[in-house]
Amino acid sequence: MRLRDKIISVVCVILTVFLIIAAGTQLDYINSQRQEMKLISNEPLKNAPPSLAFATVAMGAFRGLVVDVLWIRADKLKEQGQFFDAKQLAEWITTLQPRFSAVWAFQAWNMAYNISVAIPPSQPEQRWQWVKNGYELLRDQGIPLNPKSIMLYRELGNIFQDKIGSIRDDDHKYYKLQLVLAMEPLLGPADEPYFKALAQAPADMQQITTDANIVSFINALKSADKAFINESDFVNNYLSLRQKPDRFTPEASKVIDNFRGTAAFKKFDIFAKAYYLRNTWKLDPVLMQQINNNYGPVDFGDPNKHQPLDWRHPDTHAIYWAIKGLQAAGDQKFSADQANTDRIVVHSMQNLFRYGKIFIADVQPREIEASSLQTPLTTTKGQTPTKEVFLRPEMRMFEPYNKAVMDTIEKYKPREGYEGGTYLSMQDGHRNMLQNALLAFYQAGHVQQAQKIYEQLRQLYPRDEFKVTFVEFIKNRFRDELRSMSIYDAREVIQMMLQESYFRYAMRDDDEAFGREKIAKEVYDYYQASSGEEDRVSLPEFKLMKYLALMDFLYDEQYPPDLKNGLLGRIKVERPELYEQLKQQSDQFEKQQQQEQSEQSQ
Repeated sequence: MRLRDKIISVVCVILTVFLIIAAGTQLDYINSQRQEMKLISNEPLKNAPPSLAFATVAMGAFRGLVVDVLWIRADKLKEQGQFFDAKQLAEWITTLQPRFSAVWAFQAWNMAYNISVAIPPSQPEQRWQWVKNGYELLRDQGIPLNPKSIMLYRELGNIFQDKIGSIRDDDHKYYKLQLVLAMEPLLGPADEPYFKALAQAPADMQQITTDANIVSFINALKSADKAFINESDFVNNYLSLRQKPDRFTPEASKVIDNFRGTAAFKKFDIFAKAYYLRNTWKLDPVLMQQINNNYGPVDFGDPNKHQPLDWRHPDTHAIYWAIKGLQAAGDQKFSADQANTDRIVVHSMQNLFRYGKIFIADVQPREIEASSLQTPLTTTKGQTPTKEVFLRPEMRMFEPYNKAVMDTIEKYKPREGYEGGTYLSMQDGHRNMLQNALLAFYQAGHVQQAQKIYEQLRQLYPRDEFKVTFVEFIKNRFRDELRSMSIYDAREVIQMMLQESYFRYAMRDDDEAFGREKIAKEVYDYYQASSGEEDRVSLPEFKLMKYLALMDFLYDEQYPPDLKNGLLGRIKVERPELYEQLKQQSDQFEKQQQQEQSEQSQ
C-alpha cells in the first residue's frame, strides 16, 4: 500500500471515531427531546406479570409480536364476555404500544359500553363511573399520546353522542343529569359575552396574579383556609367552595362575600372556570366560542346571528370533539375516518334540533291524592327531592344543521378519484330530515318556516311526491299516517300531542304549546272526517280528550308535583275559559263515576 493510501485510511479512521464520539454526545439531548415530545413508546410496564415483563425486555424489537398476541387474547376475552380481564390486557397493550390508536378505542368502548352495562341498572352511579372512565381515558391519555389520530376523537365524540346522548342505556337520564350538574357551574349566564370572556381569560395562575387586587383575594383565601395554600389545587378548591361551602371554613365563605361584586372577583371567577374547562374537561374556550359562532341556534328572523350552544348537552360535546379531530387530522379527504367524524357533527346537530332544549325539574316521591282539578297534587314528606332532565326539540337549531349538512354534502360531492358513496347517503339523510323538520315546524305553528323548508326540499330533491302543493303534501303525510291507524292509535297520537302541549305550557314554552294543541285538533278533525267515510269508530269529543290528556299529565310519574300545580295555576289565571271547560268536564266525569259506582253497589 502506498504512503498516500495509508494516510487517507488513517484520516478516515480518525474522522470516523470523531464523528461517533460527536454523535454520542448528542444522544442525551436527543433522548430528552424525545421525552419532551412524547415520542418514547418503550416505557417500562407497571403491575405486569413477571412473564410479560420478561418477554417484553427479552424480545426487545419483537415487542410488537407480544402486542399482537395480547390483542388477540383481549379480543377473545371480549367475545366471551370477560370484559374486566380484557380491560387489563388492553391496559398492557397501551403501555407497550401507546401509539396504537385502535387499542385506546377498544379499551374506552369496553369500559363505556360493555363493563358499564354489566352492572345492574339499579346502580346508576357505578354505571356512570365506567362511562366516565371510557371518555376520560380517550380525552386524558389516548388523545394526548396520539394527537393526530382522528379515530380517537371520533370515538370520544361517539361516547357523548350515543352512550350519553341517546336513550339506548336504561340509565341514560342519569348520565345526562350528571353531565348537566358538572357543566352548569362552569357556564355562568352562558351568553355570548360570557363565552367571549372565557376565551380571553388568562391560561395560568402566573398570568392572573399580575393584578394586585386579585393577589389580595388569593392571599385572603389562603389565610382563611389552609386548603388554599397549595397553588396547584387552588382553582379546584375555589370552585368547590362556590358549590359546597360547608367543606371549608366559615372564614373562606366570608372572603367570598367580602369580594363579591368587585372587578377582581369577577375576573378571577371567569379565569377559574376557563382554567377548569381547559385543564379538566380539555375544552378550549376559544374553540368553544368558534363552535358557538358557527353552529349555535339562530333566531328565525336573523339566521346569521348565532346564540351559544348549550354546553350541558352531550351532543354539543360530541360536536366539539368531532371538529377537534377534523382539525387535528388535517387534510384527509375522502377517508372513512373523516367521513364518519363529519357524520358525528351532522347527526349531533340533528339531535339538537330534535331534543336539544334541556329542562331541569325537581322530582319528589309522590302521594297521588288528586282526583279532580280541585285537589292539588302532594309529595311524600321527609324525602329529599332529586333533579331530572327533560329534553325537548330546539327548533332554532334547524338553520345551523341545514347549513352544516349542506356544506358536508358538498365536501363529499363526486369528483375525480372519488365515487361519492358518502355523498349519496348524506343526501338521503338530509332529505328525510327535511321532511321531518317541516312537519315539526308545522305542528309547532311555524307555518312559514315549514313552507320554506318544503321549497328547499322540492328544489334539491325533485321527486314526484314533492310536486304537490305544500298543503297537499301535509295532508298526504297525515293521510298516510292515519290511513292504517286504528282508533286506539289515533287516540294515542292525539293524547300525546295534547299532553306535550300541557308540558310546554307548564314550562312557559307557549308557542310550542299552542302549536301542539293546534296540530292535535287538525289530526282529530281529519280522523273524524275519514271515520264517517270508512265506517270507522269515532273518537270521543275533543274537549273530553283535552281533559283526559290533562289527567294523563297530572298523573304522569315523570313530572314533579310543583310543575303540575303550576300548570293548573297558569290555566286558571291566563286561560279561564279553558279552565272552566276542563272543570265542567271534570265534574261531569266525577258524576259519571259516582253513578257507575252507585249502580254497581246495587
